[in-house]
Amino acid sequence: MRYLSFVLMGLVLFVATGCSTKTDPLVQKTVQNPTESQEQNKSNMDNDEDAFLDEFEEEMQIETKSDPFSSYNRVMTEFNDGLFEYVVSPVARGYKTVVHKEIRLSVGNFFHNILYPVRLINNLLQGKFQNSVEETGRFVVNTTVGIFGLFDPAKSYFELEAHEEDFGQTLGFYGVGTGPHIVLPFFGPSNLRDMVGLYPDSVIDPIEYHHHRGYNLTNSYGESLLVKIYGRLNYVSLHQGEYEKLKKDSLDLYPYLRDVYEQYREQKIKE
Repeated sequence: MRYLSFVLMGLVLFVATGCSTKTDPLVQKTVQNPTESQEQNKSNMDNDEDAFLDEFEEEMQIETKSDPFSSYNRVMTEFNDGLFEYVVSPVARGYKTVVHKEIRLSVGNFFHNILYPVRLINNLLQGKFQNSVEETGRFVVNTTVGIFGLFDPAKSYFELEAHEEDFGQTLGFYGVGTGPHIVLPFFGPSNLRDMVGLYPDSVIDPIEYHHHRGYNLTNSYGESLLVKIYGRLNYVSLHQGEYEKLKKDSLDLYPYLRDVYEQYREQKIKE
């Protein structure tokens, strides 16, 4: 009986020891899961971060266009900037001092009115027939009631807005790319497409002198150039300080003017 008691006690101790050393599956799972869960969460976070960065890079990626004439463009930008600062702007300020604003506004209206054929034909080429009708209405009203375009009653009384279009915009409307950026002497920022568009517009422009054309408002190339220069001078006098403000906002003048010009032209084509 005594031996039986010892045996029973031994069995109890053996079972108790086994239970204390053996890990319960549920407990083991509970202990191991935090580490596995942390590693899984870390992996998920890394994947989410990579996906976010990829999406961010796609959204923030800036289309880089070829700029093969950048060296020339920088030199020409400096030339145009110096010409404007030391010649055009001082002369425009003097002209502004001498000539009353109302007269300068009338001169600006006249030059704008005389370019009606350019706007009309380019609106027609783009299929903007309503704009063409409004442009024609503006020209008729301003040429008659507005005394040869010196005033703009078409806008003041009839709310007929101008629709600025040129051949460069027409080419862009039909999907022609800009081509490389080109800074033109005296004219400023442009690109290959807009530079090509200058000639068709000049053929339509009544101020431009063309020997074989049936109508000309000027009698020679020199006279045409002088009229163009005067028109530009008058425009600058009415927008004094705008270029200076634009220039002040730039860290590097050439790429800043290039990007402003390209974005502006792109927006005009979309309108």
